[in-house]
Amino acid sequence: MRKIIHVDMDCFYAAIEQRDDPSLKGMPVAVGGNPHSRGVIATCNYEARRFGVHSAMPSAHAARLCPDLVFVRPNLNKYKEESKKIRQIFHQYTELVEPLSLDEAYLDTTESTHYHNSATWIAQAICYEIYQQTQLTASAGVARSKFLAKIASDWNKPAGLKVILPEEETYFIEKLPVKKLHGVGKVMARKLESMDIFTCGELKKVELGVLLDKFGKTGKYLYDLCRGEDKRTVKPHSDRKSLSVENTFNENISEWSECEAKLIELISDLTRRLQKIDKAEKINKVYVKVKMADFQIRSAESISQGLDVSLITALFKRLRKNFPEPIRLLGIGVKFPQTPKSKLEQLDIPF
Repeated sequence: MRKIIHVDMDCFYAAIEQRDDPSLKGMPVAVGGNPHSRGVIATCNYEARRFGVHSAMPSAHAARLCPDLVFVRPNLNKYKEESKKIRQIFHQYTELVEPLSLDEAYLDTTESTHYHNSATWIAQAICYEIYQQTQLTASAGVARSKFLAKIASDWNKPAGLKVILPEEETYFIEKLPVKKLHGVGKVMARKLESMDIFTCGELKKVELGVLLDKFGKTGKYLYDLCRGEDKRTVKPHSDRKSLSVENTFNENISEWSECEAKLIELISDLTRRLQKIDKAEKINKVYVKVKMADFQIRSAESISQGLDVSLITALFKRLRKNFPEPIRLLGIGVKFPQTPKSKLEQLDIPF
């Protein structure tokens, strides 16, 4: 039986800025772009969240919600240095560490000999050690699967710990709202709710064939998760090839102003996600894709140094010029250069 820990730093960027600038203590703080331009919130602290401010929100809108909001420009180099310290702490307890971003990671402690192999005690020790070294708080979730560990880490934030024991899984999952499932966004949640499915217990009653007809291969994913089935392992050496975001519209769109607004939203979302990974500065391509009303997919890509917003806009304009029909989906993404796989030379080794 696996023992998986998911560690998630609390308001990572904003917490670092508050730690380094005592004048920000108790203030609503957002790390992100200028509210007087098309800036976007990367993250914000809990004081700001009380006003409805959240990550990926346009900075101008955040400023309207919270007039006293203090904006701090991101300092990725500083955040990366703190992330390195935190990962070093993870590796004191296990080599099976899978970073998801600068501020969160999965750890497999199934074979760890620390603290009598208690994943709960290890999680407590990690959060304590992080605070001692960085004065930053972390929340952790402990379970036998990545799916449940990630949900658990968000359960008692900030500075919280949630443990889901194997014998508690069935009850916990059946009471879990479907919108809490990883990958279930607002659109899919609304579709499930239109089927009178609000909890995983209700989802569990739906036959696999119905879910496949309604959601395609995602239906099998939902079918497994509501039963607690998640066989994904912690992968320490995954090499990210790309990062993308997309939006499927409730109704097809064609007007340029509406298309442009959706594109800006996606750029904001992609920017937020890029700020959380190590490879943001290594982008070598950007691309745009659209799915037409007839389900045909069209795409365009270009070599790029970094996230070039003007280039993404130009690619989208080219697609709209060549394919002016209404679109049902819009997506954008970036690609990273791949590390060439080393060639293994076969050696004659005598027995």
